[in-house]
Amino acid sequence: MRRGTGTIPDMSHIAVTLPDGSQMRVPPGTTAHEVAERISPGLARAALVAEIDGTLTDLSAPIEGDASVRILTSRNEEALEVYRHSAAHLLAAATLELFPETKLGVGPPTKQGFFYDMQRETPFTPADLEKIEARMRAIAKKDPKNERVWIPREEALADYKRQGEFMKCELVEEKTDEPQVSIYKTGDRFTDFCRGPHVPSMGRIKAFKLLSVAGAYWKGDEKRERLQRVYGTAFFSKKDLRVHLRRLEEAKKRDHRKLGRELDLFSIQELAGPGLIFWHPKGGTVRRVMEDWLREQLVARGYGLVSTPHVARHGLWQTSGHTEFYKDDMFKPMELDDSLYQLKPMNCPFHILIYKNQLRSYRDLPVRLAELGTVYRYERSGVMHGLLRVRGFTQDDAHIFCTPDQVESEVLGCVDFGMEVLRVFGFSQFTVELSTWDGGKGGKYAGTPEEWKLAEDGLFEALRKRGIEASVMPDEAAFYGPKIDIKMVDAIGRSWQLSTIQFDFNLPRRFGLEYIGADGKAHSPVMVHRALWGSVERFFGVLIEHYAGAFPLWLAPVQTAVLPITDHQIEYAEAVAEELRKAGLRVEVDGRSEKIGFKIREAQLQKIPYMLVVGKREAESGTLSVRHRKKGDTGSRTMEEFLDHVRPLIESRDASA
Repeated sequence: MRRGTGTIPDMSHIAVTLPDGSQMRVPPGTTAHEVAERISPGLARAALVAEIDGTLTDLSAPIEGDASVRILTSRNEEALEVYRHSAAHLLAAATLELFPETKLGVGPPTKQGFFYDMQRETPFTPADLEKIEARMRAIAKKDPKNERVWIPREEALADYKRQGEFMKCELVEEKTDEPQVSIYKTGDRFTDFCRGPHVPSMGRIKAFKLLSVAGAYWKGDEKRERLQRVYGTAFFSKKDLRVHLRRLEEAKKRDHRKLGRELDLFSIQELAGPGLIFWHPKGGTVRRVMEDWLREQLVARGYGLVSTPHVARHGLWQTSGHTEFYKDDMFKPMELDDSLYQLKPMNCPFHILIYKNQLRSYRDLPVRLAELGTVYRYERSGVMHGLLRVRGFTQDDAHIFCTPDQVESEVLGCVDFGMEVLRVFGFSQFTVELSTWDGGKGGKYAGTPEEWKLAEDGLFEALRKRGIEASVMPDEAAFYGPKIDIKMVDAIGRSWQLSTIQFDFNLPRRFGLEYIGADGKAHSPVMVHRALWGSVERFFGVLIEHYAGAFPLWLAPVQTAVLPITDHQIEYAEAVAEELRKAGLRVEVDGRSEKIGFKIREAQLQKIPYMLVVGKREAESGTLSVRHRKKGDTGSRTMEEFLDHVRPLIESRDASA
């Protein structure tokens, strides 16, 4: 009998599968760094972290069984998070060397950099941050290794208690229940309780910058210890860091809180309380124009405009499930004569009650209800931020009740509406995410597999028909259904989560919603939540920053400023303004006894699109000397010529005007 001639696998070795599908056999315990060395010395030198079977891991971690391995370098975006996490440890190490009395909290990476929460009686100053950053550079220059070690849990707790590191004690107690805990050592002087992974050594961190310090609370709890949060950022290259820092400088200039004050758009009044917005006349004008456009669109797209109360009996929120799942974000209920009442955190239950107010037939569906409804949520003081995170805000809320057969067309209508918002308000770039469920594995989602398939297929198909690419976000859906998130990209490249389209299997069941089908039987409708601005406040804040306060002509609170050169032309200026107002423009006259150069500069600072300078010559000839805020002097025109120029820009809602 003929024997086979194949090679017998070495069972004492394990198989490492590389990204290109090739394999190498190595002894158990081989590290990811040793795998990189076998591939090429250059890769080993550039390596920052490994991905073993889909999990990011230190390069020094041993591989004990067959595994898929990727070696990540600065060419891989996933490595940046690890790089920034290590930069946070570098920050902590430098801080303790300079200010040893500091107690450490947590230091995670973020999308824009990293931070570390610390407790220190004396506030950190800008000069302190400069010293810490210099010490970080000195430590990095010595290139100490980051080494993961395991020590007994009780030993770690005892060490931290002896050092007075109460936050680390809490973290060890809460996040570990095994006898050994993971500690990272940086050189001989710094250790931190951490699960990692980290870059091999601190010398790899070449480009970083400390940015600011802000107040924080331990675990975000206002009742806990007050901390200082030191923010920083880090990039693989100094060039990328410079680009980011320039973008931050531009963002400071565009800060909606700063521009809101300078342009007199809105305010937050200390006497009234934080997170509550006061709309001033100019900001209120922009809001009115925005809302007028939205209402026109809603009516044209078949929505019924509704208005609902600001409070409701507490029992409504028990039925909806908000008191169970959302109570930490709700204000406390108020006790009135007949019951407990609750400020509404959502509009959904109110729209459901309107739907349920009468018996519906399948011929009545879809029912589209829309409201600019003000809601109230308890945002913690540490997270409120101008118009972007507030306690009272108005949602451009809509809820669509439809049959399963109507799902795809209704989602398509919502996507088209979202694209129109982007176009009209001047956002040329956007990204889309589609959040799906986990297939029912975790038991944390409402609805049946059939319902989830119907919903997800409807979302996928709507995006496919419009040729829109979306990133699928597995296991990121809301518990009541999948969703589409449209993220707008602003003028300086920042992404803003605003528009969302969500399915809901939960609320129709909780409220027993029905419609009578063609078969004469009762059926449960499908419910779609849809918000395109997210909230009026947040969207307005994004618009301010996107346009740096220089709103396009159709949105500008003051579209034209009439500037008389001397007091002798005030009467003519007022007559010009009156004619412009009759034509529908928003106009101001600057009748102050100031030089014309001063008036022009003031109008420029207020970012008014057009300035009409009128002197003796203009008054005698009945003309206007037209200036544009970007183009400067555009010459002399008659009133009719000026109106013929601006009317089309306003009527077309030209975002570039």
